[in-house]
Amino acid sequence: MSQLTRLSILDQSIAVAGRPQDQSIRNTVALAKHCEALGYQRFWVSEHHNHPTIVGTAPEILIAAIATTTERIRIGSAGIMLPHYAPFKVAEVFRVLDALAPGRIDMGLGRAPGSDGRTAFALNPAANERPEHFPADVRDLIAWVHNEPLVERHPFAAVKAFPQGATAPEVWILGSSDYGAQVAALFGLPYCYAWFFSDGAGGKRAIDLYQRSYRPSARHPEPHAGLCVWALAAETMEQAQYHFTSRALSRINRDKGILVPLEAPDVAAAAPLTVHEQARMEQFRKDSFVGTGPEVAARIRDLATEVGVQEMAVVTWTHDEEVRRESYTQLARAFDLKG
Repeated sequence: MSQLTRLSILDQSIAVAGRPQDQSIRNTVALAKHCEALGYQRFWVSEHHNHPTIVGTAPEILIAAIATTTERIRIGSAGIMLPHYAPFKVAEVFRVLDALAPGRIDMGLGRAPGSDGRTAFALNPAANERPEHFPADVRDLIAWVHNEPLVERHPFAAVKAFPQGATAPEVWILGSSDYGAQVAALFGLPYCYAWFFSDGAGGKRAIDLYQRSYRPSARHPEPHAGLCVWALAAETMEQAQYHFTSRALSRINRDKGILVPLEAPDVAAAAPLTVHEQARMEQFRKDSFVGTGPEVAARIRDLATEVGVQEMAVVTWTHDEEVRRESYTQLARAFDLKG
């Protein structure tokens, strides 16, 4: 039997050809309400910068907007790219978010820049130095969001993050390498691996490392691991593969350094491809979680069992927003989620 107990969403506010980019942000907020009604566990939003395809640049603002339009679903960041920011400011932001949606906020943290090197320096002139401070920054954030003492002789020991409240954000570590798995295990935090970044390369090893080296914490006595996969479900396999063409072309373009809004399926299908690129396109179709709701759900369950995780998050890109909403509806039915 699958160990999978929860199904969640990652949304990246994708730019789409022929649609104003600000509409992508509003679609993210609307999608969260739709997914809450379907019964999903969490709705996470990502942070990318200077990226013509992914225009979700400020997850903390999106989380606040979603908090005011939803009632039950957990809302979080996937993630806050911590090297860009002072940990204390992040703690304050998430204390405010928890005040807006008490007990529903997830603070997912990442070490990667979510951007190119030049953009990382534009965000933080100390971009070269900050990643090495990631474990200490995580340690301080945990203390600040829970109103707990910082380590002895910490220069900011007297500084408190307000507002205080009866609840606090749930801290997660996100990653696509062994590093994040080790940090999550060190602090006894939940961990989610970005399986869709690299088509799973290194994913099982990272999850195994996390579970083997996990140090129980008061809030999380047992390890809690998840994966995020790319998936698309439709009424038929043919429909799903048709709409998947947009995503497949985007992957091929990304690997060539071409970052552009998502094209319509017909436009993507007509794009000139080399023999090698055509072969890659076909391989994407075979490897990706694309098909009917039950077909995609079965693959997600099988992967959860194979890797040994308790939770899966799904990210879906489509040119047509209604197709994306329908994909999440199909998956919710296949998993028998209770809205």
